[in-house]
Amino acid sequence: MIKLIMVDLDGTLIDTKKTNYFAYKSALETYGYTIDYTYYCKFCNGRHYLDFLPNIATNEIEIIKKIHILKQKKYLDYLEYAKINKTLTDLIYLLRNKCKIALVTTASKGNTYSILEWFNIKDAFDLILTQEDVEKPKPDPDGYLKAIAYFNVHSDEAIIFEDSSIGIKAAEQAGVPCFVVKGYN
Repeated sequence: MIKLIMVDLDGTLIDTKKTNYFAYKSALETYGYTIDYTYYCKFCNGRHYLDFLPNIATNEIEIIKKIHILKQKKYLDYLEYAKINKTLTDLIYLLRNKCKIALVTTASKGNTYSILEWFNIKDAFDLILTQEDVEKPKPDPDGYLKAIAYFNVHSDEAIIFEDSSIGIKAAEQAGVPCFVVKGYN
């Protein structure tokens, strides 16, 4: 019996690709760097900023952190580009009284809560784990394992909804069945 549903945010619950792209583009341009949408989609989307910003900007960690902090601030300016996965959201609300629902994301706490409030769905989750709540980001299963431990369930009593290869790898390493979400309106 399923007791826990865990959902990824970016690309799974909400398509934030353009929101993140425009925020990163704006932040990078402030520091004299640029990025195009195709490159962002292919090499950056769904990955932790420390994994891709050095390839675009610099290896200087302090500048990379400053770019990321600025990106987080600019994120709010581009929320209008986000698209919610209505089917998955409806499913979450349908199952909300039958099992626990956790959001597990590599996004920052600030951006996560901003987008959930933008779409008025923060109340759908019994637990929200963000970048700041885990020691190791996906593809490490840390976030999923923390949610499983928090609700004291076994991996075979949980399911995960993911969209990216790193998220799917995290689900596999957590030993939890994963439903892959691809393309929605």
